[in-house]
Amino acid sequence: MTADPTRIPVLVGIGQSIERDDRVDAIDLAVRAAEAAFLDAPGLRDRIQRVSMVAVSFSPVGLAPASEVADRLGLSSAAREVSTPGGNTPQWLMNRACAEIAAGSLETTLICGAEATRSMRLTDPGSDFLAAAGQDRSGEEGPRDEVVGASVRGMLGQAEIEAGLLRPAETYPIFESALAARLGTDLEGSRARIADFMARGSEVAAKNPFAWFQQVRSAAEIASPEAGNRIIAEPYTKCMNSFANVDQGSALLVTTWAIAREAGLAEQCVFPWSGATNADVAPSERADLGASPAIRAAGRATFEAAGVGLDEIDWIDLYSCFPVAVEVGAAEIGLALDDARGLTQTGGMSFFGGPGNNYTSHGIAAVALRLRESGRFGYVSGNGGVLSKHSLGLYGAEPPPRGFVLAETSEAQQAIQNAALEVAQEAQGEAVVDGGTVVYGRDGAASAAPIIARLSDGRRIVAVASPETLPTLSGRCLVGETVRVSGGHPPVYTVQ
Repeated sequence: MTADPTRIPVLVGIGQSIERDDRVDAIDLAVRAAEAAFLDAPGLRDRIQRVSMVAVSFSPVGLAPASEVADRLGLSSAAREVSTPGGNTPQWLMNRACAEIAAGSLETTLICGAEATRSMRLTDPGSDFLAAAGQDRSGEEGPRDEVVGASVRGMLGQAEIEAGLLRPAETYPIFESALAARLGTDLEGSRARIADFMARGSEVAAKNPFAWFQQVRSAAEIASPEAGNRIIAEPYTKCMNSFANVDQGSALLVTTWAIAREAGLAEQCVFPWSGATNADVAPSERADLGASPAIRAAGRATFEAAGVGLDEIDWIDLYSCFPVAVEVGAAEIGLALDDARGLTQTGGMSFFGGPGNNYTSHGIAAVALRLRESGRFGYVSGNGGVLSKHSLGLYGAEPPPRGFVLAETSEAQQAIQNAALEVAQEAQGEAVVDGGTVVYGRDGAASAAPIIARLSDGRRIVAVASPETLPTLSGRCLVGETVRVSGGHPPVYTVQ
């Protein structure tokens, strides 16, 4: 028996935008994508009740970007809101909208987002998009959109901040080192394993009209640290990093099945079946740096709520900011890296592009377009922070018999919080390395070597290499080794 069609959410309009030539801003790209979504789902423009915009973090916008988009689209009566930062927020917004439709409190909404980082850097070549993301705008005056979304819980702890471990490109490799140690592979072996599944992603991107890099790259090209593909932080080459210097936008139009059928759009509807959200604790508090209890819990809840198994999924898009996010995201739901279905429908953030917080909107769009063509189910994962916040969604080609279900995950979340390790702000003596990396400058010289290590009493520390130790660490993985830690903020280590 099928649920009430007025309470069944459908994704009915899909729009994406990309700019390779002219300079644009994020508002332009979001508006373009929204107009494409309206063309995809004609007759629904005037029924939009709310515009939800994914936070624009990497490129300049005003304090009310959702309002700017709504005004440009002529949606004068629509409510406006913007999300908190995080790559999980597009799926979080989708889950929330679907739950509201299922509850009867919402009928039609537009979820959109964009980044214009390429244009920003063309205008100001010295701009730092990560610095822009961390800018405090609380003191700025002017009208603001309402802010909604999951908290920033778990993204960074005080120990990470003091150690300068602020950039994802330096934190994700630490997780990779822990995973590699568990799998018994060295740095070269890790690069080879990673390059293999990323090469398959580049094949997908080459066929995607909205991908930034539409060229096939071999595993050897991706893994080889040669000119133009230097090591950023061990073991990742430049090709293994999310590519954020893009101008991309997207829009997703969500309504009820009843309204879609009334508008003659029943044949293109994609049905959200279930979703869930969980968050991991701060990196230094995680017992296993190469795992995600939050993805495990949210994944289990998402599949159980829908009554669907992983073997029934036809299309998959895993969040892909860095390779370990894909590896962990796959492992926690029982998916092999070489699964014949593939791990991405966009090509992944290294090749499709990584438009800040908004990538997952493109993942949802790509999976939905696949489902319009063939298959029964699709799965999308979104990740915010440093493998921190996770929102998952399961989509179907047919209406869900149970209606949409937003899974209850509060008990699992409390268990994750309760399992957090204690972190010491200062320490002396011996510590065993649980994860680490070596960071390189553009000149190829090692510039830092942060580690997350465990003291003999079980507490964690985040430490940095001493000046005399740093030059000796290139090409070396310290996981499992004992180092000597001296006091200070942050603690400093030497290799024994």
